[in-house]
Amino acid sequence: MEILSLELSNFRNYENVRLEFDKGTNILYGDNAQGKTNILEAIYLASTTKSHKGSKDQDVIRFGQEEAHIRLELEKEELSRRIDMHLKKGRAKGIAIDAHKIKKASELLGLLNVVFFSPEDLNIIKNGPSERRRFIDMELCQLDSFYLYNLNHYNKIVEQRNKLLKDIYEHPDLKETLSIWDAQIVSYGSKVIERRKTFVQQLNEIIYEIHKRLSGEKEEILITYEPNVTADQFEAKMRSNLERDIYLKQTTAGPHRDDISFVVNDIDIRKFGSQGQQRTAALSLKLSEIELVKKITKDTPVLLLDDVLSELDSNRQNALLESIGNIQTIITCTGLDDFVNKQFSINKVIRVVQGTIAGAEE
Repeated sequence: MEILSLELSNFRNYENVRLEFDKGTNILYGDNAQGKTNILEAIYLASTTKSHKGSKDQDVIRFGQEEAHIRLELEKEELSRRIDMHLKKGRAKGIAIDAHKIKKASELLGLLNVVFFSPEDLNIIKNGPSERRRFIDMELCQLDSFYLYNLNHYNKIVEQRNKLLKDIYEHPDLKETLSIWDAQIVSYGSKVIERRKTFVQQLNEIIYEIHKRLSGEKEEILITYEPNVTADQFEAKMRSNLERDIYLKQTTAGPHRDDISFVVNDIDIRKFGSQGQQRTAALSLKLSEIELVKKITKDTPVLLLDDVLSELDSNRQNALLESIGNIQTIITCTGLDDFVNKQFSINKVIRVVQGTIAGAEE
């Protein structure tokens, strides 16, 4: 799988631009705040229908404009495919695959798999549980349309139930309607819990050897899924938490409160690991993500590295770049010195200046 070209119209700071990519390593370089990350965001959006930043559609439309377009051409299984995305303020996005409009955004998932790696990901171990849940959701929503369906419904119902819990304070008679929402929360939430459990098991099958190699054979890692409540206990937990939920005006049990732990040599490195250990584990996690996508899809993902190399020491840089292998990679950076000095393989260099492509070199 590889991206052939990307066209943007009124997307972020780009008025009109077209880029062509090599199937190997592509470098987007330029000063900060020029628009390098915006290119990666557009690719991620075209792949997943969502911004990796969590931005709303209207936020990515160029200032002063009412709509934006993304056109991405890719090659998959020796066939050329095209994704067109139309973003318009105040309306749902329009998506077409090979010029045929799709009715559900979920129909796009799996056409183009990407792994996004940013400096923020290096803090996934030490940051709060929401970051780790987001990691699981970002990957599973690409790989499993059923998971996306269940997660979206679960989140919407939790939001509606929380609103109802606040309304009960003023209208106690509404309490009788809670059971309707509770049944749906348990139904969708249980499926989310079980899929996350399987996902963590799949990661563990891959990450152990990767982390052992990155740590110079010194460390053994285990990821543990920590569900807020298990699927078989979910219904009972909702009943026992009812009065507490009404008092706090929020849903206190469910997968929206899950976490995962990272245990290295029997130590929970979320709390007791050094920064070096946490960063090595984060890198192991991303490399495992690549291998898991390969295993599940029987294809290679596209790797998007957003200025992450500047945050890694030389050993971890080498480990990451050596692991890329035959994967198409698009890397943003502010300078080329590290690549040139260390003789990393570069197939194409693209210079970005204030929302324009100043030059491209093969």
